[in-house]
This record gives sequence, C-alpha cells and structure tokens, in this order.
Amino acid sequence: MAILSVLDQSPVRTGGTPADAVRETLELARAADRLGFTRYWVAEHHAAGGLAGSVPEILITRIAADTVGIRVGSGGVMLTHYAPLKVAETFRMLETLYPGRIDLGLGRAPGSDQRTAYALAYAHQPVGPEYFPNQVSDVLGHLTDSLPGDHPFAAVTAQPTGETQPEPWLLGSSDQSAQVAAHLGTAFSFAHFINGDGGDQVMEMYRRRFKPSDWMAEPKGSIGVFVICADTEEEAKRLATSRDLWRVRLDQGHIEPIPSVEEAAAYTFSEAERARVIFHRRRNVIGTPEQVKEQIDNLLVRYGVDEAVVVSITHDFRARVRTYELLAEVYGLAGRQSPPLAAE
Repeated sequence: MAILSVLDQSPVRTGGTPADAVRETLELARAADRLGFTRYWVAEHHAAGGLAGSVPEILITRIAADTVGIRVGSGGVMLTHYAPLKVAETFRMLETLYPGRIDLGLGRAPGSDQRTAYALAYAHQPVGPEYFPNQVSDVLGHLTDSLPGDHPFAAVTAQPTGETQPEPWLLGSSDQSAQVAAHLGTAFSFAHFINGDGGDQVMEMYRRRFKPSDWMAEPKGSIGVFVICADTEEEAKRLATSRDLWRVRLDQGHIEPIPSVEEAAAYTFSEAERARVIFHRRRNVIGTPEQVKEQIDNLLVRYGVDEAVVVSITHDFRARVRTYELLAEVYGLAGRQSPPLAAE
C-alpha cells in the first residue's frame, strides 16, 4: 500500500504576505495530520520572495505541537550553512520534545544565492558541497555519540540525550546525496519534482550500494512529487497555470510570489517560455483523484519505493488543501483526531 506524506515549501501568494504563508503552513499541517498523512516536511529557503520557510526547525516545533500523530521534519536542513553539532543539538531537542515523531532531512544545496550563503556564513567562508559527506557523518555521530575516538570533537556530547533519535534522511535530485545515504546507511528521498530524468536509476544505485547501519538494516526510499488534484481535470489544469508562470520566472532567476490564475491567463508566454512550461509539466502530476493516483502509483513502481512525499502549490490556498483532501480520499487514508490548537 502506498504511503503518502507532505512537503511544504511555505509558498507566498500574490496578494498575501510571508506571514500568511506561515499561517497557511500551520493550517495545512493540521489538515494533513487530520487526514492521515504519514509525515510533514518543511523546506528551507533563504531571501526568497516567493517562499517563506527559512527556519524549518522552528516550524517543526510549532507543527508538532499542533498535531497528534504525523511525523514532522525538515525537507530539509541545508547542511552546508551549519555546524553539524548545532544541527544535532537542535534535532535532539525536537526529538526530546516529541519522541518518535521527528525526521531530520538533510540537503546539500544552499537553498539560496551565493550572496545569501555568505551572509549566513557571516565572518566565515561558506562550506563547499565537497564537505557535505563529512558533515553528514558528523551529524550522525553527534546524534548517537558515536564519533570515532580520534575525531577532534569525540568528547563533545550533543544535548539533550534521550532514548530515541530523529530519523535521518538525505534528500537530493541527483546521485550525489544518494551515494552518501547508501554509504552511511540512511534513508534517501529523491526530488522527482525537481529532476524527472534518471531518478529511478539513482534510487536503484542507492539500494544496490546501501550499507546497513545503526539507523536501518535495509534501504528506505521515497520520492518527492509535485501534485495538483481537483474534482475535474479541467479545474486541475486551470489551477496549474499559476505555477507554470511561477516556474518560468524561477528559471529566469526570480523567486517571486505565486501568481494568480488570472495573472497567468493574461501573461503572453514567448515560444521559449512555452517550451519551458511543457518541459516542467512532464514531471508534474495533475488531474482528478483517479488520474493522480494512477500517475503516483506508476511513479512508485518505477522508482521501486512505497512512499510519495507530495508538494502542491496553488495560488488559492483552499485549492491546495483540496489536493490533499482528495488524495487522502482516493488512497483511503485513516484520519486522526486533531488536538486543541496552541495559542495563535
């Protein structure tokens, strides 16, 4: 049976504010928990006008407090910006607060432009992606107090210690993070919504090279899939036009708020831009519940995994929630009873 989870990039819509996007993330998380999704991951982007999620660990804290049973985590922490000890301490604290419910997803991309990466590093040189494998190894070592005896920080203990640990995932849209995940024995999630070519081969390589670890005895994979689901195919395609325009602008270096369907309809696409729309649409799953389920199921078979982490972006927030409601219905997810809300 397919496992369905959520990736939320906290999109900012035109006419709304980043604060609205954060409030919508909290509302969508409560809905996902109520509907029976397995996990809820929040992304990390910096200095992006169209994406408000800059500090996933803070969002995780609030989301976990507002939900009952859904796992909550990062999709992911952009590790090149941070010291492994700090990441380990942060997620040990989250696991202490919400034992058995925290995922630590790690990514190697900066989630920003180079100037912003330097601002995050402040007085220090940003760490290059070539250090990512060592950083991941150090995070895992700090989480389990298992750094080698000759490691310079072997005597440093990440607090608070506890009986359980967050579940580590490596995230990627190429084979590089997959190789690190296989070597270190962690779970791996491939971002099909970013790169729709060759991901099945990357996942097969990950499984083939996987080395059992203290984290897991066997490989564990998922795929990130972009989905817009509506009651009719026509409505789903209409809703998708706003992201088409947003994605074209992203290709041009502009991470702007999500345009409305009306703005997309009024926009005159150049021939080159229309070609980009067609290119990006190839890896999107758009349609009615039955059409979407068929496409997701086919992707799961193609990748050889059981779990789809669904990201959906529409200008209309209610339409985005509707995507997840229809998915929960067509897949027969078992819902949960929501807890009382924390004070807003």
